[in-house]
Amino acid sequence: MMSPKQISDDRGSSHFRHTPFQIIHVLGNFFRIWSVYSMYRYLNQTGAPVVLFLFCCLVPSSFIFLILQKPWKGRALSNQQIVPSLINGVITALYFILWGKGLKSCGPLRAILSEYSGAVLGVLSGVLYGRRGHVWKKVGGLVAMLVALFFLSQGWATSSLSPFSSKDSTDTKEEELVTEQALGLMGMMIPVVAGILSALRRVIARRVSLKNQQKKRLHAITITSATCFLFPLAMWDLVAGSSSGKAVELPFSAWAFLATIVFGIILIFYVDNIAEERLHMVFSSPRHLMVAGACIIVMEIAYEMDFSLPGFIVCCLVLGFGIYEATSLERGKKDSSIKSEDGPNGILGNDFDTSPVLPI
Repeated sequence: MMSPKQISDDRGSSHFRHTPFQIIHVLGNFFRIWSVYSMYRYLNQTGAPVVLFLFCCLVPSSFIFLILQKPWKGRALSNQQIVPSLINGVITALYFILWGKGLKSCGPLRAILSEYSGAVLGVLSGVLYGRRGHVWKKVGGLVAMLVALFFLSQGWATSSLSPFSSKDSTDTKEEELVTEQALGLMGMMIPVVAGILSALRRVIARRVSLKNQQKKRLHAITITSATCFLFPLAMWDLVAGSSSGKAVELPFSAWAFLATIVFGIILIFYVDNIAEERLHMVFSSPRHLMVAGACIIVMEIAYEMDFSLPGFIVCCLVLGFGIYEATSLERGKKDSSIKSEDGPNGILGNDFDTSPVLPI
């Protein structure tokens, strides 16, 4: 039987081992969110087509993934893995399109937080496969998430519309009118649907690949499939713009393109893998939201955006509570699996995969 001191030492050493991965996770998300703000400013200043910009970023990203992972080498992948990965590429392409359009119309703050709406899949799986006693908790979490998204759609995180703002209403009346007409409740549906598609593609990738190395190889196939699917849509943007008499231009900005390719597509994939394997942290979790929220605050201040800190904190707290309730697994099973984190592989991927509730 271990003494309390030995247990305390084991916990301390485990926390120390996880510290480098936590730093990597924070830095990776910071640079990814920085790339989102750079992309938003680029699209607004240049008026470049969203689909064409994303296609130009996905082309080099797919080549880099193929070179790094070499899916044609090693143990042959089965058709049961390749076909779903190709289909997942279509879902990924749709996600990029909707998310990019949502980013341009709603702004980076709403677009990033809307990605966590993928926790709706956790509610669905809990209702279908979970215990009856947990259904109402998940429904309550879903309601909290909807309330948070409603607050975001009403501009609670902006200084011009936040109820916590101390600005004189006569000074911002015209600005408020323009903001409400530009966004509206239906405007939030685009990034929300994109968030659900993002969660769906992560679930499919996790179910198809049994091992982490296979997941990386299949991800290269998925990104390549998404690039191929976006090609005709990007060409349609060029043809439609030329036929309408308007010249379609895609001004080159080294930082916008490189940041989106390196940080927004490539690096964040490996960072999220580290978070899942070493920190046991899935994307739609309160811990992940807390890291993203801190990065958003820094970027909003650095880019001098229309930002209300109290309103943003309220939205994040409500959204985090909703995610916690909506994606909560059975505590006993989850705790018992966490105890085995120092096993041969130190990975919880198989524990998550065998659970009937979908980890988002």
